[in-house]
Amino acid sequence: MLGCLALTTMLAGCGMSVNKAADVGLTTSSVPATPAPDTQMASDQSIIRNAVSATDLQSVGQGGVSWANTDTGSRGAISSISEYAESNSGLTCRKFVVSRESYSGVSLYDGDACLVNGGAWQLRAFKSM
Repeated sequence: MLGCLALTTMLAGCGMSVNKAADVGLTTSSVPATPAPDTQMASDQSIIRNAVSATDLQSVGQGGVSWANTDTGSRGAISSISEYAESNSGLTCRKFVVSRESYSGVSLYDGDACLVNGGAWQLRAFKSM
């Protein structure tokens, strides 16, 4: 009888330490944190705008211009880039089509960027096709 009581006490003690061990959290750094989806899109749009503005239109080949964002893991290709002068303001603008491969899937967008005051390019349109 005393042996059973001792065994029961030992098992209860083990059960108690197992429950306490379950309360301990585990944090790893093996998977980097990714930005929120809205932040990812804004970051990708910035990379795309920069690629569109820096492209030499005379040297764009059939495959377009590749882009990649190491911060979000997204990538794609810019195609159908054409430059025009906006009729109202005379601003230099570029229309383009861009693919975007991200963790949420593959999408195609129609975009428009213009060279505004101060010499900076501004993304004025970016919509899903």
